[in-house]
Amino acid sequence: MPGLEAHRPVAPPHPRSLLTTARICVVFATRGRPVLLQAAVQAMRLQTLRPRSIIVSCTEAGDAGAVASPEVTLVIGARGLAAQRNAALRQVPYGTDIVVFFDDDFLPRADWLAAVASLFEREPTIGAITGTLVADGIKGPGLSLAAARRLLAAAPARPDERLHESYVPYGCNMAFRAAAAAGRRFDERLVLYGWLEDRDFGAGLERSGYRIVKTTAALGVHLGAKLGRVSGRRLGYSQVINPLYLCRKGTMPALAMLDHLARNVARNALGVFRPEPFIDRRGRFRGNLRGLADALRGILAPERAADL
Repeated sequence: MPGLEAHRPVAPPHPRSLLTTARICVVFATRGRPVLLQAAVQAMRLQTLRPRSIIVSCTEAGDAGAVASPEVTLVIGARGLAAQRNAALRQVPYGTDIVVFFDDDFLPRADWLAAVASLFEREPTIGAITGTLVADGIKGPGLSLAAARRLLAAAPARPDERLHESYVPYGCNMAFRAAAAAGRRFDERLVLYGWLEDRDFGAGLERSGYRIVKTTAALGVHLGAKLGRVSGRRLGYSQVINPLYLCRKGTMPALAMLDHLARNVARNALGVFRPEPFIDRRGRFRGNLRGLADALRGILAPERAADL
């Protein structure tokens, strides 16, 4: 680092106590949501274990709004979740222990980073950790910051910690041991929203012998803000092509791919007749059909979503 250029298969126990001295870098990839980003960065200042560095990766300075400060590194580059996260990875400070990716509409509880650092210290074979969502607004019309704060305040103060093994990282709140993430990049063929880029990245760690887990000790709320989302047609296309592409690539099992395709296409097809007001089901279904047509022609090119 910078750039996390080398990795090893299993990280040894760290000589320092990560619970108190972890050098954590938090990354936000954002576009067109400066108000949400400001709240997300402010939440980092309230963490019981503060990050050593914060990287905001965006496509233009206006995306960052008013978050500029000595502790925030602004990276401007090409749009797309994978590309923006990769731009941030190239700027991770030397000596970082843990790299955390938060969505700009994710609100962690104040002990989120401390809980993750403690788990990395106790379990040296863990390479990636996803926290537990108290609520996920992506499944509905979305949640306000005030609602998210109320939900976190009502959550158990000391939840019983349980680990779920082989859990696919969830991109809105995922942490990686820096030694595990070193030299790895998100697949930039997964354009725009990315769609399954987190699964693909995590699969690379598992291949190197790291464990991927979900912990109930790190709590947060995903607002699921609809502002700035990818168009329904583009997302629908990615819902079909991306899992097929990852299956061929070897980072998504065939059964998981089939389950993903069946659930999303069926949900969108049914939603055409009774669409939710906050989801473009018709657009997604059109994108699904376009993706299926390309797949039948042998075209598995996730980047084509950007041209729709």
